[in-house]
Amino acid sequence: MTTKNSPALAELKTRRSALRTICAAGMTGMFLTMGVAAGQANDETAQKIANHFSSVKSMTGEFVQFGPTGQQIGGKFFIERPGKLRFNYEEPSPVRVIADGKSVVIGNRKLRTWDIYPLSKTPLRMLLSEQIDLKSKMVKSVSVEPDLTTIVLGDRSVFGRSTITMMFDSKDFELRQWTITDAQGKDTTVMIFNVQNDVKFAKNVFKVPYDQVHASRDIDR
Repeated sequence: MTTKNSPALAELKTRRSALRTICAAGMTGMFLTMGVAAGQANDETAQKIANHFSSVKSMTGEFVQFGPTGQQIGGKFFIERPGKLRFNYEEPSPVRVIADGKSVVIGNRKLRTWDIYPLSKTPLRMLLSEQIDLKSKMVKSVSVEPDLTTIVLGDRSVFGRSTITMMFDSKDFELRQWTITDAQGKDTTVMIFNVQNDVKFAKNVFKVPYDQVHASRDIDR
């Protein structure tokens, strides 16, 4: 669990501030221009990073999430490729997020409500896909720097103006954070740490309680 004064959280806050500066400058929408030779090297580095990320079939760790209005909350995350994800938010948040490969559900344990969305219609699909092909039309931009490599993915025909920006460590190729930008241009950033790769999960970790989901939707009607 992350405390307000922990070194890890202090570092994440610093990186969050830097991320805002980068986004304000519009860097996530630009290519790094360094000549033909440098451009080829950047492409090779970015594809190596994408390949490494795709090779990690499961991961778990801690996260801190920053919402569009600056709200902040932490918790634990679980990812299994393809298509599976779970966020367990720290108390007092009653929210949990589960993706089982078909759907993404957001549950509120306090209100006993659930929202459900097709995974294929959310930018999370790209984060949880089998692989990232940098030649794909979904790749909007790639930026390679000595410390961070940024890959922006989006598909206007599927997600509208929504995008997902993934930032990787350029040295060890590990994923450090991702930002989902919605159609209104609002950002939700998730920074991850204490990550373990290639772990095995219990079968029920990504189980969606569809009976509760459908019951909740019936009540809403």
